Amino acid sequence: MITQFKSFDRRDSALVLAHILFAFFALLLGGVAGVLQGLVRGGMITLPYGIGYYQLLTAHGILMALVFTTYFIIGFLYSGVAKTLGGHLLPVPRALGWLGYGLMTTGTVIATILILLNKATVLYTFYAPMKASPWFYVALVFIVVGSWMSCFGIFINYRYWKKTHNGKLSPLFAFMAVVTMLMWFIATLGVAIEVLFMLIPWSFGWVETVNVTLSRTLFWYFGHPLVYFWLLPAYICWYVVIPKVIGGKMFSDALARLAFILLLLFSIPVGFHHQLMEPGISSVWKYVQVVLTFMVVVPSLMTAFSLFATFELHGRSIGAKGLFGWLKKLPWRDVRFFAPFMGMLVFIPAGAGGLINASHQMNMVVHNTLWVTGHFHLTVATSVALTFFGVTYWLIPAITGRVLTPRMHKLGIVQTIIWLVGMFFMSGAMHTVGLFGSPRRTAYTTYQDHPDAILWMPYHVVMAIGGTVLFIGVVMMIMNVVMLLRAPKGETEYPVAEVRDTAERTPAIFERWGIWVGAIVVLILIAYSIPVMELLNNPGTGAKGIVTW
Repeated sequence: MITQFKSFDRRDSALVLAHILFAFFALLLGGVAGVLQGLVRGGMITLPYGIGYYQLLTAHGILMALVFTTYFIIGFLYSGVAKTLGGHLLPVPRALGWLGYGLMTTGTVIATILILLNKATVLYTFYAPMKASPWFYVALVFIVVGSWMSCFGIFINYRYWKKTHNGKLSPLFAFMAVVTMLMWFIATLGVAIEVLFMLIPWSFGWVETVNVTLSRTLFWYFGHPLVYFWLLPAYICWYVVIPKVIGGKMFSDALARLAFILLLLFSIPVGFHHQLMEPGISSVWKYVQVVLTFMVVVPSLMTAFSLFATFELHGRSIGAKGLFGWLKKLPWRDVRFFAPFMGMLVFIPAGAGGLINASHQMNMVVHNTLWVTGHFHLTVATSVALTFFGVTYWLIPAITGRVLTPRMHKLGIVQTIIWLVGMFFMSGAMHTVGLFGSPRRTAYTTYQDHPDAILWMPYHVVMAIGGTVLFIGVVMMIMNVVMLLRAPKGETEYPVAEVRDTAERTPAIFERWGIWVGAIVVLILIAYSIPVMELLNNPGTGAKGIVTW
């Protein structure tokens, strides 16, 4: 049964708002770095002395892919946990949230300063043997440990609710928040081990060399679940919020929980599909993880079925006729629906691109080309970002006691369209020129006027134009956030949908966490134990640190 939320605890509001506003601050800085990077790659500008292309590339990746997303997700999840588990956070989870915020912010500031000082131009993957300042890696530890504090805060709040509501099914939003943060915690263990036990000793000079293949394996143990850490909060919006926004009901609580459990199980032990072209890893284990990668398609298709079933059932309940008449009943002028829905549609080609990237033979064609960058921007920078923007339009009013005006709906829809247009040109050009062999992670060059490189140039210009349009979208979104903070005072409901009366009952086994944590541990051991032992037993000569900037 839905709970009508009339107000938001001010202490919780401050915590959520701090995360959301810092996320958009990172989005603005990352957007500046991104548009400059695109204009350089297109040969349209030359950077002033002291600012390097790869420096901008590192700042863009860190601020957009790690900082913007992590802060927004934590703020969003804390807001939903507060509202669905009793109307407010418990004191300890709230304190852990602020502790996490402080640690993450400290780490972000240190890392950003080092990037700006050109002491950490190692890109967002911080691949060895490129070696940053050791304090950059220390900053990453602050960010990861800070995020763990928020994980524990959400877990504690959830566990307390379960203990005080013995035998009751937890609210779907809270369940999904726990799955999301559980995935994040398990995944970040890999990158924490890499940074603490490999990169920090190596960068401080305590050890001379680093095992490059093992360090990259630990990174991608984290790197692919990171994609689903971005996507799961978007799925929360699609499953829980959007049905309420359109005036309908969720198709199935049980299906939603099953989809999240499957995503938890199959999104972590799959990192080798990012390393298909790397030597030193047995093809057998690459194959095992590719199979597990394709298993992730199942809950994604379940999500698509559930969402469009929700839309159609609602449309027909209010009089829609014909095969696609329900489409006309959707609230196209409501930015809270329009922005996430556009994200859903873009996820269709984005997901198809992911299947190509995970296929060994096809990956040989697109690996290390701009195709991969185009795919990345369709997933996190479109499906996820547009959903987060849509959430922002109701979340800020709900936690600050404001109301969304018709003018804000129009401005939000315009911003969404501008974002889609910019991404169409930029990502479309990236996909196309990637098939022609244009490499990613490279600055402007004609390779001594090689005919192939000359052929790439028009596409790079289109990428720059699309990136410029996207930056206009970033600026508009920042302006819209400021307007939301100044919107008229009033009450905005925190939208949480009911489940259809005829939906199947949710099995209790879905909340037996020991089973699912045990299953994911088993899958991780199957996928990683033997190959990691092989990398430890045969480390090779190791690599000394290099600075290429």
